[in-house]
Amino acid sequence: MNDLTDYTDYTEYLDTSRYPIAESSQKRDEIVTSAQSSIMADGCVVLKGFIRADKIADLVAECDRVEKFGHRNFTRTNPYFTADREDLPTSHPLRRFFDRSNAFVPADNFGADSILRKIFDWPAFSRFIKEVLQEDKFFPYADPLADVTVNLAEEGNGFPWHFDTNNFTVTLAIQNAESGGEFEYSPMVRSLTEENYEKVERVLDGDKDLIKTLLLEPGDLQIFKGRYSLHRVAPLRGPRKRYVAIFSYVSEPGMVSSPQRAKELYGRVLPIHIEHAGMRTDELID
Repeated sequence: MNDLTDYTDYTEYLDTSRYPIAESSQKRDEIVTSAQSSIMADGCVVLKGFIRADKIADLVAECDRVEKFGHRNFTRTNPYFTADREDLPTSHPLRRFFDRSNAFVPADNFGADSILRKIFDWPAFSRFIKEVLQEDKFFPYADPLADVTVNLAEEGNGFPWHFDTNNFTVTLAIQNAESGGEFEYSPMVRSLTEENYEKVERVLDGDKDLIKTLLLEPGDLQIFKGRYSLHRVAPLRGPRKRYVAIFSYVSEPGMVSSPQRAKELYGRVLPIHIEHAGMRTDELID
């Protein structure tokens, strides 16, 4: 197992001496085993310095070139992305709404010359992520707007407390804001069978005994199971934008966003979204 020969032009961006993910070696096995243990225990693993420090500027420049194409979205949401429940007390997590504002640069802005695109398309990278997650059903997202994206956030922006709708996320920190932007999470606060609203409420109220904090630095790769772990990105301060790349994988081949989701996150709907939803163009509502 060695994919390096065909990818020397961009594996130079990965610290392959520290993370020899394309090789059959004891070191690679140890990295995978350690990462798997962290995922099982905590739902999260961070591979520090996955990208070489001297190459971060190239990734920042790539993001700077395309950030103008970011689609900004402003909403108020509870941790579950559901409607209000007036039958419940106002303190209930289902009734706790927060401002959410951020922007996504759609994937079709990252072409064949994109560093991020090349990393995502490298077979050794996907194989490594799959092994760490121990997922049997694991496929690159087929959505042309969403397989490789960059989330950009500005002062005051961020993700409030929420659970993910997908099982896991794979993200690469590229540039931090001047301050703020810490990743805060409460591991496995709910389960497949129990929502644990009381525990969720304690997190929302700021119970520090339930909250872990990570300061992700440029070049760090994070693999995180967010469906059951409540998490947020703390508000940002300062004029510098925060850039985080998102590499998207799903449980079924050929999956794409719904037209509504594509419109919300990326500001556009493509024919593939309409076709997969079994809709006609004239059925779309702006």
